[in-house]
Amino acid sequence: MRTSNNSISTINDLGLLLLRLFLGLGMCFGHGLGKWNMLFSGGDIQFADPFGLGAFTSLVMAVFAEVVCSVLIALGILTRWALVPLIITMLVAVFIVHISDGFSGMEKAMLYGMGYITLLFTGPGKFSIDAFLKSKNK
Repeated sequence: MRTSNNSISTINDLGLLLLRLFLGLGMCFGHGLGKWNMLFSGGDIQFADPFGLGAFTSLVMAVFAEVVCSVLIALGILTRWALVPLIITMLVAVFIVHISDGFSGMEKAMLYGMGYITLLFTGPGKFSIDAFLKSKNK
């Protein structure tokens, strides 16, 4: 059975779409919305402050990455730019927040981080708004 390069490309792009959707929506719903609710609850904010910017500022940056950037990745809009805050957030989670938790505590952040780095290298694929806009500009 022969597979054309076009078929392989389409399968690869479907894989990138699935990766973007899983990483983007998984982060947003599994982590970001909880932080969003904490930010807008009106209660006292207790959140890690790894850079000494204050708990509120640190929480705002985490919400930006885990909600806004995650949705951008899922949709494939400004994908590579949106990955940067998420990669930084995962590096902070691994090497600062969960460093004393051992591998099992860091594993989830490491997996998300590797997925984000993979997308940074590959780009969002042809099933993205980025690819659609790029094709319109040609």
